[in-house]
Amino acid sequence: MQQADIYTVSRLNSEVRLTLELQFRQLWLVGEVSNFVAASSGHWYFSLKDQAAQVKVAMFKTSNRNAVFTPRNGQQVMVRARISVYEPRGEYQLLADFIEPAGDGLLRQQYEQLKAKLAAEGLFAPERKKALPLQVKKVGVITSPTGAAIRDILTVLQRRAPALEVIIYPSLVQGAQAAGDLTAALQHAIRRNECDVLIIGRGGGSIEDMWCFNDETLARTIANCPIPIVSAVGHEIDFSISDFVADVRAATPSAAAELVSPDQQHQLQVLLQLKQRLTQSIRQRLGQKAQLFLHQHSKLQLLHPARRLQQQQQRLDELQIRLQQAMQHKLQQHHQQLQLQHKALWLLSPEQQLKRQQLKLQQLQQRLTLNLNQQLQKKQQQWQALSRELHTVSPLATLQRGYSIVFDAKSTVVKSASQLQSGDKVRLKLADGDIAAEVTEVSIPPSQ
Repeated sequence: MQQADIYTVSRLNSEVRLTLELQFRQLWLVGEVSNFVAASSGHWYFSLKDQAAQVKVAMFKTSNRNAVFTPRNGQQVMVRARISVYEPRGEYQLLADFIEPAGDGLLRQQYEQLKAKLAAEGLFAPERKKALPLQVKKVGVITSPTGAAIRDILTVLQRRAPALEVIIYPSLVQGAQAAGDLTAALQHAIRRNECDVLIIGRGGGSIEDMWCFNDETLARTIANCPIPIVSAVGHEIDFSISDFVADVRAATPSAAAELVSPDQQHQLQVLLQLKQRLTQSIRQRLGQKAQLFLHQHSKLQLLHPARRLQQQQQRLDELQIRLQQAMQHKLQQHHQQLQLQHKALWLLSPEQQLKRQQLKLQQLQQRLTLNLNQQLQKKQQQWQALSRELHTVSPLATLQRGYSIVFDAKSTVVKSASQLQSGDKVRLKLADGDIAAEVTEVSIPPSQ
């Protein structure tokens, strides 16, 4: 029985990474930026998402330093990237080497996709190209009859070949309907078959303005046209799909008029055609070699120590971010604990204790004052009661009932008649005053 090949986790992640990177060497992706982080190492980490899914993206500083802007969360962007796997966590991610806002990027992506598709079908092959006729009597121009391109073409042809007959096939060259209008005008020129050569194009503008010349239907119509076609779209730096499928590309509409002018020498035309075919052949061979080189270079890059270093750098950035977050969390906990301890210390401070004792003393003073008032009031009530009792037994109360007290000359109370003799001076104490008197007679009953 054959022994099973048992993988380690590290080996599995490594082989999955190599498989994905070899299978998907490069792709274009559009989406919304979220969770953007610019690490201190200079690397960028973010996610691209749409309504249903998201994918993680890493863009190392060797790539993002060439970016013309810094992405922000919520921004729609287009990235060029290759698929990889972050081995420490077994997560697949994209390694981006180019980023741009999604607007122009979508058009450029569509342009590159169509260009690659038509090139693969052989529509750009030099052997498909038709040579311009040596003798041109009629020139057909497919463009706007009111644009700058037709004026430039007519000016050059009038100067170089005044006798040359020009037939204009009017068409829109800008807007949503322009591609269909150009295709219809070209098909009309093919049906009439009255011209020796056709010029199709317009003046310069933005990529949106000239987008109609990147239409697939128009490109296939140009490629299948039996009449030689010169494509003259925009300026010298502008390239469109029409330029690649046409038999000859002119840098400008004026240059196209010069190419079809009959006063050019035959050898110049032959040399130009040979040069174009040679250039296209060389470019094709260079493109094939470049693809082979890129493939070999990609395989080499997968095994390059720099890839492992990038993985470690990404891991380091991740750990650094986690450390910063942990430190911030720990600092917050210490800060909260410090606030609690500060509050507890504040409650135990001598100043706070003194305030509490002062408040307690004030409360005790209030209670003492209230208690004293209550005791005083109680004593007053007791005093009043005792005063009333004392008053009832007081001699003064007896005097008020009509009695009097007799004092002798020595102010001694006379309690018995035997204490007095006739002629003694006495003082009578009444309720409302005193009376001085003299004893005239002392009478003592016999029983006494």
